[in-house]
Amino acid sequence: MKRAFSLRVRVAAATALATAIIVVALGITAVQGLKTYNIRQVDQRLETTSRLVLPNPKIAAWVIALRAPVNDLSVTIREGDEIIASVGVPLPELPNGTSTVEVSGAPWRVYTATAPRNGEKVTIALPAAEADSMNADQRRKVALAGLVAIAAAGGLGWLLGGRAVRPILQLTERVNARPPQPIPPVSGVREAEELAAAVNDMLQRVTDAQARTEGALETARDFAAASAHELRTPLTAMRTDIEVLRTLDMDDRQRAEILDDLQRTEGRVEATLTALEKLASGELSREAERTPTDIAELCDLAAHDAMRHYPQLKVTVEAEPSVITPGLPAGLRLAIDNALSNAVRHGGAEHVVLSASRHADGGVTVAVDDDGRGIPQAEREAVFERFKRGTDAAQGGSGLGLALVAQQAELHGGKAYFEDGRFGGARLVIELWSVRPPLQQRS
Repeated sequence: MKRAFSLRVRVAAATALATAIIVVALGITAVQGLKTYNIRQVDQRLETTSRLVLPNPKIAAWVIALRAPVNDLSVTIREGDEIIASVGVPLPELPNGTSTVEVSGAPWRVYTATAPRNGEKVTIALPAAEADSMNADQRRKVALAGLVAIAAAGGLGWLLGGRAVRPILQLTERVNARPPQPIPPVSGVREAEELAAAVNDMLQRVTDAQARTEGALETARDFAAASAHELRTPLTAMRTDIEVLRTLDMDDRQRAEILDDLQRTEGRVEATLTALEKLASGELSREAERTPTDIAELCDLAAHDAMRHYPQLKVTVEAEPSVITPGLPAGLRLAIDNALSNAVRHGGAEHVVLSASRHADGGVTVAVDDDGRGIPQAEREAVFERFKRGTDAAQGGSGLGLALVAQQAELHGGKAYFEDGRFGGARLVIELWSVRPPLQQRS
């Protein structure tokens, strides 16, 4: 397993590495410069000595022989091809100028010039080891200074890195808290600010997802409890009828009555289960399933099917030629079908006007006006709750039709509500929004 290091250590190591690279580059440049400087110093010393020797080479050679230590300064004077004087190591004949030559197996820095008075050729040399010694000493000093700089940079990186990573440590502490705490604004460190914003966004998404999950679980529990409660009564009645059929001796007429009651109860259970299935499907709808939906076309189709299913019903559609909004087509059609069915079965309507219009701010309103019995003012909100039925509702309903209508309206960012109808009955209004409107518009 790869060993992990703290960010502080990484900052210190990165600082030391960067300093080492800079120190090496500067050290190489400095050593080369000092080497050139040292050679120039030796050359300058040779030229200075030559200015003393050239006016009278022989006397100067004698003086140098008395004062210069052996193997330090060497002088060789030639007159033609003959050496007339030599101090120290005999030097070879060379052209005028400065050069480095090897004499007796050792390198020497040599300067050659011609005396202006008698034309003697004077060659002066110093051991190159002198310059090399200065170079080595200077390289040691440069290397030592570089190591000190690298160590100092690493130490400063460690100290300053602690302050630099402090916001990250604070973020870690807050994220590791139980429950995780929101990250306060962090100033001065751009990366920490970006990380804090990202963590806060992640925590918000996690919190929202947790809330949605808890809400879904709570809804599921309520849904299951209400479903069990509503189904228990008809199932109990069916069990009673079955026991009666098994235990009592009845004539054909009585048996037929029991069987008819069983069939009605079974139909009620089946209708309830169908509605529950549709409700559950609506709650599981996903945003990706939304498509541009023509509400006017849905209204036409729903009206046609309703008049075929209820021969006594007349449905008039009042809609713009095209009312398109992003939505769940199956869910919207389900809501309109249930609204029409509710008007006929529980309101006793014979004429329904189905209208669809678009708002200036992007919303769509679908209205169902009927000439039926209407709904009392006190019950207009309660009837949208699951398994709640109005006092004038027909027998055998599941109490879920209007709940389906309300659910689809909410899934489309709107709401469903009742108003006084234009024809003496009820007016069911379904508001739909492609984007959720401000609260004051929805209230």
